[in-house]
Amino acid sequence: MATRTDAPTRREQILKEAARLFAERGFHGVGVDEIGAAVGISGPGLYRHFAGKDAMLAELLVGISGQLLTGAKRRLAEADGAARPEAVLDSLIEGHIDFALDDRPLITLHDRELDRLRDSDRKLVRQLQRQYVELWVEVVREVHPGLAEPAARSAVHSVFGLLNSTPHLGRPGSLPGRAATAALLHRMARGAFAAASPAAG
Repeated sequence: MATRTDAPTRREQILKEAARLFAERGFHGVGVDEIGAAVGISGPGLYRHFAGKDAMLAELLVGISGQLLTGAKRRLAEADGAARPEAVLDSLIEGHIDFALDDRPLITLHDRELDRLRDSDRKLVRQLQRQYVELWVEVVREVHPGLAEPAARSAVHSVFGLLNSTPHLGRPGSLPGRAATAALLHRMARGAFAAASPAAG
């Protein structure tokens, strides 16, 4: 989503507008016709791409969890043991900040609508998220070796909460600029991990 540079497909356009509308008005507050109108097709035309709103919501939430995990694995593979642990952690933070700034409606959707997914989809989201967390825990403990695994996991969840606060920062135009906001979030994330380390005391 946020990392693509080529033109989005019609399916991706539909998902983007569905995410925006669901985040603004809630899942039950948006009709198929409205999503279709947002992308210039009739509501019934959406059924050529998705079985319904439930299918869109599932693809959005399962999809972004999978993308975050895939992106983190790619960043670790690119480091290939050659980069310092601090640089790897910085790369992970940068990747999550890109998501937090560029896909803000998905954060709102996850918070509000995850329980609407059928059990199998919700379990898949949780499974992908656990794998994502464990990648971070391993890197955080390399940077802060004195941090026990449970504490590192708690720190990772806390940093995710910090980074995922972007829907509450105000409208994009009210922020100090994307680069400045990203830099601020990055400093705060690194500071939170440092504060969690026993060495900070």
